[in-house]
Amino acid sequence: MNIIKTIYFTNIFIFATFAHRLDYTPQTDESMDAFRALNSRNFRLFFSGQSISLIGTWVQKTAVCWLIYRLTNSAMLLGVVSFVSLIPSLLLSPYAGSYIERHNRYHILLITQIASMLQAGTLALMLLLRYYNIPAIIFLSLVQGMINAFDMTCRQSLMVEMVEKREDLPNAIALNSIMMNFARIAGPALAGIILSTFGEDVCFMSNFFSYIPVLISLWMMKIVLPPVLKSDRSIWMELKEGFRYVSGDKDLASILLMLCASSLLVIPFTTLMPIFAKDIFNGDAKTFSWFESAAGLGAVTAALYMARLKPSADLIKILITASLIFALSLLLLAVSSWLPLALLFMTLSGVGMMAQVSATNTYIQTHAIPEMRARAISYYVMAFQGMIPVGSLLIGLLANYIGPRFSVFMAGLSGAVAIAIFVSYRKKNRTNRVEIPDGAKVAA
Repeated sequence: MNIIKTIYFTNIFIFATFAHRLDYTPQTDESMDAFRALNSRNFRLFFSGQSISLIGTWVQKTAVCWLIYRLTNSAMLLGVVSFVSLIPSLLLSPYAGSYIERHNRYHILLITQIASMLQAGTLALMLLLRYYNIPAIIFLSLVQGMINAFDMTCRQSLMVEMVEKREDLPNAIALNSIMMNFARIAGPALAGIILSTFGEDVCFMSNFFSYIPVLISLWMMKIVLPPVLKSDRSIWMELKEGFRYVSGDKDLASILLMLCASSLLVIPFTTLMPIFAKDIFNGDAKTFSWFESAAGLGAVTAALYMARLKPSADLIKILITASLIFALSLLLLAVSSWLPLALLFMTLSGVGMMAQVSATNTYIQTHAIPEMRARAISYYVMAFQGMIPVGSLLIGLLANYIGPRFSVFMAGLSGAVAIAIFVSYRKKNRTNRVEIPDGAKVAA
């Protein structure tokens, strides 16, 4: 239990270090432009608390994947675990968007964080008692997925209220991505050390304690939300309105469909990384953590780039370039036989995936009308997290028949085809917006 106590007090110490600087004088140096959203006190609190909690989340996620594969040696069960942990986002996110618009988002966020802490504690207790029950682990993963369907939509829609200046919102989104992907580096790396030294149970207990700082940060916030407007219409009617709005905006719809294709056919390649680490490169839990950390390193690099973007940046061009990098990196990863080279391509996949997702998120939050923002974000969550579980299940089944290498190659090829269709559609749509009076083309 000493290691658990150490993790607990380390979390508190790190959070106290962040909290000590929560009232610092806003930076005016242009070199700090990439961190300008931290001038907002509420966002600083959110950023500092989540920075610790997300590391714990990735420690647990890495440990769950490794535990399942260690106990079963089944690629299909890896896909099943990913499926049940994310499928609620597909089914519940549109409902969550309408529900959140009708209630206090701050209170919902508090509830989801407490619920996540209880889920992590239950999983930790089960492993401490050496109760290795695969159906129970799958059920707890499903519970976490249901919580996340509300939590992610709520956090994204609350972001605009955390920053004091509207023009700092894209920077806040990028910094949030940096935070999430730094955790993706540190979490698996820490998980690899803990797994090889102490075991899975300590990984799960560390995630339980990591929720303490984020709860403290939320309670310290002084956030003013606009009054919640009570509606006489049913949530299902508002769901239809949200769908009509998103589908009626061709730019929003095409970007969401592109993300949907990527989440279904490309991003789920990560499900097979335990197989790459253990079977293809003859490694162990540390090797698996290297793959996860490599993708996280690439993602942080991309997020830092996104954080420095000017408001006038062409997000569509960034999305197209990122998608091409993502697809190409998977094609090369699939044929790599040297571990360092495979880790390099894994890093590039993180660059492409992060920039693609971040550009999509920023575009939606900055282009959706305020009264539809939460519902538009819920469709973003649905397209991003909701389709990944279906893809994870499919790629797990595919790997059982054609092997992990060819499955990853097919994921990269699917990404290349998807971006080609997206570019072709946008060119056709742009052409349809052009009027031709007297034989001369004039932009509409």
